[in-house]
Amino acid sequence: MQSFDNAARAINLDWGATYDGKQMQRIAEALGQTLVRRRHLEMQACECGRRPRGPANAPALLVIEMDGGRVQGRRKNAETGSRWREDKVLAISSFVPGDGGERAPEKLMTTHLATMRGADGFGRLARVEAERRGIRQAEQAIQLGDGAAWIDTQHEEHFFRIPRIVDYSHAAEHLHESAKAACGADEPAAEALADQMKSDLYEGRVEQVIATLQTHAERLGPPQENDPVQHPRRVLAQDVGYFQKHQAHMDYPAYRARGWPIGSGVVEAGVKLFGKRVKGSDQFWNESGVEAILALRALWLSEDARWDNYWLCGAYRQEAA
Repeated sequence: MQSFDNAARAINLDWGATYDGKQMQRIAEALGQTLVRRRHLEMQACECGRRPRGPANAPALLVIEMDGGRVQGRRKNAETGSRWREDKVLAISSFVPGDGGERAPEKLMTTHLATMRGADGFGRLARVEAERRGIRQAEQAIQLGDGAAWIDTQHEEHFFRIPRIVDYSHAAEHLHESAKAACGADEPAAEALADQMKSDLYEGRVEQVIATLQTHAERLGPPQENDPVQHPRRVLAQDVGYFQKHQAHMDYPAYRARGWPIGSGVVEAGVKLFGKRVKGSDQFWNESGVEAILALRALWLSEDARWDNYWLCGAYRQEAA
């Protein structure tokens, strides 16, 4: 929850101890590494067919959400010169589906996972957590996230049997940027165009959205080699491709009719909750250290009492041994 120095001060005050921040760091990272090792063994077992036991009661709707956060490393990237790296975050929630009308989907319970591993390693860990949460027993299951290519890849690799939904709010942000590119950032026409395209998107008229974007892209012409990333020509061309690629993942009227959520707000909140502990201008991590803290933080943030159970059952002693 807090920095190592703050943890030391709190424990010293409560227990009359004399720990310092470095000691807290060594203790926390050692404990977190036991969790990291356990996750790795569970992943290997799952891939050999020994899956985690699912819940006693099958979820009516299981929602799997993925997103990326930011962590500052000790070393700069040799190519970019930046210390910032991406941590990948998973949120899996059980829901009571909505009725397709006035009653919205109701979230029941969420568990979290976060790692500095690449997309492939993250996807394998996500599959283990999905098995634990009952993906095989669930009456319905969906995957929610933005349109990132790595999320597409993990869906195809580990969750291809369930629908992939692109978060509506993220798609709407693309339309706002495209409208500003087409009409000018400060022009009233940009807001009107964005509202019309968002309405079309919400009502499932994705082909109309693509046609509108193509019209403006053709009017401005194709991107030029020296155009910067935010040049209107480049923005429009990229968004035409974005909506064409994800058209099958944007059938929002059908999703609402089934009582499914269409926004990935749970995992976006999760990214912020992890970031509160590991993201900061004065925090610089090595990979093994931040991986351990992310594992502990995920245990703490999950809403199924796994943090309490972990300590009460003495699992940390077994793993340390």
